[in-house]
Parts: sequence; C-alpha cells; structure tokens
Amino acid sequence: MDWNNVVWDSSMWLLKAYVMTVVAFVVVVILLARFTKWGRQFWRFAAPYFDPRRSLKPLTILAVLLLSTVFAVRMTVLFSYWYNDFYDSIQNLDESAFWHFLRVFAILATVHVVRALIEYLIGQTLDIDWRTWLNHHLVDDWLDSRAYYRDRFLDDAIDNPDQRVQADITNFVTTSRSLSMGAVTAVLSIVSFTGILWDLSGPMTVFGVEISRAMIFLVYIYVLVTTVVAFWIGKPLIKLNFLNEKLGANFRYALIRVREYGESIAFYRGENVERRTLAGRFADVIRNMWQIVFRTLKFSGWNLTVNQTAVIFPFLVQGPRLFTGQVSLGDVMQTSQAFGQVHDSLSFFRESYADFASFRATLIRLNGLANDNQHAAELPVLKTGKSGDDLQVEKLDVRIPTGQTLIEGLELTVTPGQSLLVKGPSGSGKTTLLRTLADLWPYADGTVSRPAGEAIFLSQRPYLPLGSLRTALAYPKEPTAADDVVRGALSKVSLGNLGDRLDETADWTRILSPGEQQRLAFARVLIARPAVIFLDEATSAIDEGLEYTLYTLLRTELPDSIVVSVGHRSTLNQFHSRGVELEGEGRWTESELVG
Repeated sequence: MDWNNVVWDSSMWLLKAYVMTVVAFVVVVILLARFTKWGRQFWRFAAPYFDPRRSLKPLTILAVLLLSTVFAVRMTVLFSYWYNDFYDSIQNLDESAFWHFLRVFAILATVHVVRALIEYLIGQTLDIDWRTWLNHHLVDDWLDSRAYYRDRFLDDAIDNPDQRVQADITNFVTTSRSLSMGAVTAVLSIVSFTGILWDLSGPMTVFGVEISRAMIFLVYIYVLVTTVVAFWIGKPLIKLNFLNEKLGANFRYALIRVREYGESIAFYRGENVERRTLAGRFADVIRNMWQIVFRTLKFSGWNLTVNQTAVIFPFLVQGPRLFTGQVSLGDVMQTSQAFGQVHDSLSFFRESYADFASFRATLIRLNGLANDNQHAAELPVLKTGKSGDDLQVEKLDVRIPTGQTLIEGLELTVTPGQSLLVKGPSGSGKTTLLRTLADLWPYADGTVSRPAGEAIFLSQRPYLPLGSLRTALAYPKEPTAADDVVRGALSKVSLGNLGDRLDETADWTRILSPGEQQRLAFARVLIARPAVIFLDEATSAIDEGLEYTLYTLLRTELPDSIVVSVGHRSTLNQFHSRGVELEGEGRWTESELVG
C-alpha cells in the first residue's frame, strides 16, 4: 500500500466501486421483484416510497447510505494493509515505522468513527422517513377502504391489524435497510478481500496434489457447504416467527378485552373463565417460543461451530510459510484479517437467515394487511346519493352473507320533519337496515338518497374518542361550537354537571355510564343539527322519563330534521309519525303512527 497516495487511490476506487454497486443494486432489486414472491411483496411497499415522481428525498438518502457503505468497505481494506505494515514494523524492530503507523491508525480511526456516526444518522433518517410514509399509507388505506369495519365480511380476514401497523412496519423498514446494506457490504468485501487473499495465498498439498492459491478455494467451498446446511436448519424459523407474531398479538388482544369489558366480567365473577382463556393463549405463545428456542439452538450452534473452526484456517496455511521465511508476520496477520473478512462476508447470508426468516414473516403480515384493505374496498357498495330534502329508499333488497333475504323491495320516502320507527322481532334486520342506509352493509341492492345536509348515526353503544369532552361532543368534526352552545346542549340532556369539564382529557367511555354516554350522543346531535338522524336503540340504557325528554328535544330543537329510529319499546311510537314493521323472510309493512 502506497500510503502517500492513499487519498487519491481510495477516491478512484470509491468512484468505480460506487457506480458498480449502484448498478448491481438496482439490477438485483428488479430481478428479486420480478422472480421471487417475497421480492414482489417487498416491492409493493418499497416502490411507491422510492418513486422519484413522489419525492426525491428517499432516493437521495439511499444514494448517500450506499456511498457510506462502500466507503466503509474501503476503510476495512485500508485497515487490512495497515495491519500488514504495522506488524512488519514490529517484526523488523523498526521504531520509527512503528510510530508512523500508529499515527496513520489515528487518522484512519478518526475517519472511520466520523463515517460511522454519519451513517447512523443517515440510516435512522431513512428508517424514520420510510416508517412515517408507510404508516400513513397503510393507515389511510385501512380507514379509506373501511377495512377496520368491513373486513368482518371477508372470508379470510386477517388477525390483529393494529399490531401489523404498530410493530410490523417498524420491523419491515429497519430489517430492509440492515439486510440490504449488509448484503452490499458482504459482496464488496468478498470482491475486495479475495484479491488480497489471492496475492497472499500460497500453494497447499492435499493428498499429494499441490493446489495453487489453496486458501481461496478452501474458504469458498467451506462457506458454501456450511451455508447450505444452515439454510436447511433455519428454514422452519420463517413459519415459527410468523406464528410468534400472530400468537403474541392474540394474547395481547385477549388482555385488552379483559380491560375493555372489565365491569361486565366483574359483575359475572368471570375471573376463572378469563384466566383459563388467557392461560390458554399464553401457553400457545410459550409453546411456539420453545420451538423457536430449540430451532435457534441448532441454527446458532451450527454457525458458532463453523465460525470458530474458520479462525485457525489462515494460520494452518500460512504458518509453515512464515517459519520458512516465505512470508512476513505482517503477511500472516493480513491474511488472517482478509480471510476473516471473506469468511464473514460469505457467511453473512448464512448468519442472517434468522433475520431474513423474521423479515419474511413481517412481509407476509404486511402483505396480508394490504390485501385485506384492498378486498374490503372491493366489496359491493350500495348505490347512494344526495337528492333534495327527502330520504328516499327505492327497491331496496337486504341480505345476510349466506344469501338469505332480510328485506325485499323496500320503498320509503321520508320528508323533512317526519319521523320513522323501524320495529320487528330480533334478527329481522332492523340494525342491518340502518347499516345499509349508512353505506356500511355490502349485501344490498337498490337505491338510497339522503338529504344534502349532514346525517348522524347514534348506536346503542355510542363511540367516544380519546381526548377532551369537547372533542367527543363535536365528533367526527373539529370542535368549533361556542362554549355556551356546548354547555346549553349538555344541560338540555341532563349533563349540565359536565359543563366545566369540556377541556378535560380522559377516556370518557370509562368515566360515563352507558346512560350518560347515550345522553352525550344526543347532545352531539343538538350541537351538529343534522338533516337526518338515525338512532339504533339509542335510548336503551335510559329510563322512559329521560327517553321522553330526549325525543321531545329532537322534535322541538330540530323540527325540520328527519328522524329514523330502531327500537323495541312501545313508548317510542308517540315520537314517530310512521312505522315500518320487519316481519322476516323479506316481508315488511308500513303504517301510520299516532306520533
């Protein structure tokens, strides 16, 4: 190594190596995306992010990261030559050379540390930016396709989409970077250090046959054979890692349900049942973990044995040549270091198989989430529209997923100020009809036209988002109503005590009783003043006196709004002008109510 021209030589090497690396990197990614299943799955989440038409930032970060990776390999090559010259200075007892190469080392080490820190920053920038984009991309798809709700209608709905968004996106991004840059480093190191080994390697006699440059052939044969064996041992880890994610998420979901339905479980004294359920799911997790442990023991045991055996190879080959004066101590040490680099680089694909197995499991789970979003978006959607001031239902047929008809040929016209009560026996399709009118039920045909104004749906179990009480009252819009309007609405539904807690952030679902939550939903309606109000047993947790007050509020405060209610109580008749009785098997009858 000519240390006087090392900067110029390294710059030229870096330029050539970088150009070839970029070309090879692009070609390999294209080939994997075209000819392998996991490559196509990877490309599904990588291509839109790195699309230069969207932004040049990701490609720029990747280009700089590749440059740093190539630079790191060059630094390793320089350290290899430094080892040779430094140990030669010791063998020759050359004190001036000894101190000279210590100064060279200080320069190399400083450059290496600075490069490593910059590479860490660049890598984390790529991880965070990619994770942010992918999170927004998948969450938007999940929400826009309504897969969070409509996936219940899919035959092969995925498990735990929340865990796939929260954990799998992070694993996908970080592992994609570590494996790809690790592969680039490995290939470049193999090329660079094979040349060094070629220059240092001597002949070896095996069974009476002299093999020139024997070390080169030994390291390649050794690593290729051990890699094939490692792949065979590690293959089951792909399925086991997938199951580990799935079973862990199932156990966590069961824990969340205990917390969510804590009061019901406590009333039933259901601790023993929940304990058995949790113990069973946890046992599945542990059983799979032990399978991973035993498989990893075999995989890691093989890799450790292979790596320890490889340590003595260069000394076995170069030792006799050192004692006969054919090579110097520096040559031996550089041989050991170069052999180690080639061996480690060739072994990268073997030792990374466990990470790759986990990566494959992550890809499968993310691909399942994307497919689920797509299939949910492809489910049939009832033809709906905005038409005048009336709620119009024409030739509406509603079925269950098996094809059985719930409602056939429903024809309705409800004008502003009118109210409609939907009744019928359990299972006749009352709530399903409301879901159909809300564009949520995919198994329906016909036409539904709603007024151009806002429509609000109140379910039996109101949804209160996390955040302030003001946010809950305005949901799903931003809170813009004046305080006196909000407090007035709360007072009208007998929740005036909450008027001073509008900006208090809490999980209001746990603070308010079911009846208070239903009254809060009515306050939300009074604030929003929608054109159409759909109520699905929205007063089931409220006594008849409060029910009377709330429905009277709707009629007096919102006289021009259309009200459509689903309920069982006969007391609801007085608040509705018309009624529809669902009789089952598609039959229905319409009647006038006293209202």
